[in-house]
Amino acid sequence: MGRYIIRRLVQAIPVLLGATLLIYAIVFALPGDPIAALAGEKRVDPNITAILREHYHLNDPFLVQYWYYLVGLFGGDFGTTFAGVPVTDIMAGKFQVTINLAMTALVMEAIIGVGLGLYAALRHGRAQDSMVLASTLVLISIPTLVTGFVLQLLLGVKVGLLPVAGVTDGWRSYLLPGFVLAGTSIAYLTRLTRTSLVETLRADYIRTAVAKGLPRRRVVGRHALRNALIPLVTYLGADLGTLMGGAVITETIFNLPGIGQQLFSSVYLREQSVVVGIVTVLVLIYILANLVVDLLYAVLDPRIRYE
Repeated sequence: MGRYIIRRLVQAIPVLLGATLLIYAIVFALPGDPIAALAGEKRVDPNITAILREHYHLNDPFLVQYWYYLVGLFGGDFGTTFAGVPVTDIMAGKFQVTINLAMTALVMEAIIGVGLGLYAALRHGRAQDSMVLASTLVLISIPTLVTGFVLQLLLGVKVGLLPVAGVTDGWRSYLLPGFVLAGTSIAYLTRLTRTSLVETLRADYIRTAVAKGLPRRRVVGRHALRNALIPLVTYLGADLGTLMGGAVITETIFNLPGIGQQLFSSVYLREQSVVVGIVTVLVLIYILANLVVDLLYAVLDPRIRYE
C-alpha cells in the first residue's frame, strides 16, 4: 500500500508540470499588457512601467518566465500579484469559500443522487422509475445559469427561505448555490446509480442470496449496493475537481467571494501567478481526490490489491 501511494504521488509530478505549463502558456498568450490592465484607464509613468516589467520578468521569453515561476513554486512561493500581494494570501481566503461550496454540493450530490438512483432501481420499469429518469433529463437540459437565477428568485426573493447572496449567513449561505452547482451532477449520479444497481441485482450471486431466503433489505444493502458503489465512488472523486473548477458561474450568480471570482478577475488582469497558482492547487486537490478514491476500492471490494 505504501509503495502504491508513493508511486502515485511520483506519477503526479509530470501531470502537475504539464498542467501548470499549459495554463501558463494560455495566460501568456492573452492579448494586452498586464501593467496597463492593472492601471485601468489611468496613464502609467513609463519609468514605473519599465521597473514593474523588469521586476516581474515580463520582458523575458515565455520559458524563462515559466522557469522563474517553477523555481518559486518548488520553494513554496506562489509569487505575488502585480500589486505586490502574495498569491498565498489571496488563495487562503478565497479557497475556504470555494471548498465549503464544493463540499456542500458534493454531499447533496451523494445523498440525493444515490438516494434517487436507489429508489428508481428498486422500482425498475415502473412509473416511479420513469418519473425519476424524466426529472434527471430535465435537470441535465437546463443550464446552470438559468437554474441559479430561477431558484434565487423563487426560494430567495419570493419565499425568503434561503439567502440569495454572500456568505454572511454561515452554512445556510451555501445551501442554494450548492444545489445549483450540484444539479447536473445529481442527475448523472442518479442515472449511474440506477444503472449500476439494476445490473448488479441481475447477477448470479444476488439470485443465490435471494434463493437462500435472505431478507430483501440485506440482499440490497449488504450484497448489491456495496458492489454497485465502486463506479459511484469513482464518479464522486472525479467530480470533486469538476465542482471546484465549475464554481465560477455559481459564485458569480450568488456573489460568493471564492476562487471562481478571483480566477475570472485574474485572467482579465493577466495575473499569471494567481491564475497558475489557483490551477496548481486545483490539480493537487484533483490528484489527491482520485488517490483517495483508488484506496477506497479495496475497502469496498477486498479482492482488489495494490501490490
